Amino acid sequence: MSLNVLIVGAGICGPALAMLLQKSNPKHNITIVERSPSLRSTGQQIDLKTQAPHILRKMGLLDEIKSNCVNETGLEMVDSKGKQIALFGASASGQRRPGLTSEHEIMRGDLVQVLYDASIKQDAELRHESGNGKGVTYVFGETITALDETTEGVDATFFGGQKKRYDLVVAADGQGSRTRRLAFGQEVSDAAFKSLGVHAAYYSIPRIEGEGSLARGHLAPGRRMILTRTSDRPVTGVLLFTMKESSRLQASYQKSLEDQKESFAEMFKDADWQTDRLLAGLKTSDDFYAHEIGQIKMKQLSAGRVVLLGDAGYCPGPFTGLGTNLCLVGAYVLAGELARRGSDVAGALKSYEEKMRPFINDCQRFSSTTLGFLFPSSQLGIWSMNRILWAVSKISDIFPRSQQDDHWKDLPEYPELNLAS
Repeated sequence: MSLNVLIVGAGICGPALAMLLQKSNPKHNITIVERSPSLRSTGQQIDLKTQAPHILRKMGLLDEIKSNCVNETGLEMVDSKGKQIALFGASASGQRRPGLTSEHEIMRGDLVQVLYDASIKQDAELRHESGNGKGVTYVFGETITALDETTEGVDATFFGGQKKRYDLVVAADGQGSRTRRLAFGQEVSDAAFKSLGVHAAYYSIPRIEGEGSLARGHLAPGRRMILTRTSDRPVTGVLLFTMKESSRLQASYQKSLEDQKESFAEMFKDADWQTDRLLAGLKTSDDFYAHEIGQIKMKQLSAGRVVLLGDAGYCPGPFTGLGTNLCLVGAYVLAGELARRGSDVAGALKSYEEKMRPFINDCQRFSSTTLGFLFPSSQLGIWSMNRILWAVSKISDIFPRSQQDDHWKDLPEYPELNLAS
């Protein structure tokens, strides 16, 4: 049976799910709506590990992904004068070693572009082969304003005023999902956000001579952390993190970008290391983004025929390094269950949730208490943490394969998806 599917969000999850669904049945009619007027190519560096490379290989995209990966060779922790304290190498895709860098590192915008281009190419090929397939359609500059469940499907009302009926609506619109709010209600949606107590800012500045392929991290007093990531790009990505309570910082999220920039500049003005350069670049950056870091924990992943995918339903937070991987696993499992169960959409959504829970629970085993150890408040605390990081880096070198993600190999197989073996 062919399905009429609406996917809200053209980031990573949306195009990936569309490709998997269409591959399983070219007669599906799949519409992807995106609020932005065009594909959003911004975003920081993300890593692909555990099962993500496996899924991308099955989709025939891993070689293209590899050709777009950045050359980050590891993470170097430094003191206030830039002297190395600890060095963590890159982890192979099947490992969870201590450190920041994985075997496959790619800019978010590049991954989105690869998935978008691949979905367009596959759509053209399958329409040509099948002859009567309705295929994948992207609609930019559009969003939904209401969802109404009926006995025959879900009626979606669009910002432009149109109303259309779908067999399934997929919320792939991120941590702050508006679709989740429409389907589950404001109270449930807001309660799903569990703060980890960290405020973060991300932006890019021009690269300077001497910045190599290592990411660099620095701990500053007052529960602050700075990361820079350059690899082989002409710009340096800057990430500012703090666990210090700040009413001004919290309030700035409801104000202008300039106010947010000023709040973070004030917070990090005496953080030493390269602070002068980094904060000067902050003022002129055109890709600045700031938010409070947290996880999305939903008791249910679906409400009727509306289902949550990726960060909209189970964001693990950036410190896990598993958000993109969980998103791709979710797209793969959801598409697989829909392909396996045909017209039984309710049964597919139930099985999707049952199969995803172990992955979600594992990826979200990360608390604010755990994070607190990474954000010392005093110089003595930083000295102690730096000694710990040095010791862990040495142990990691001696036992590089001590933490394999064997349980991720339990990813179900779906012959119905018609993917490579």
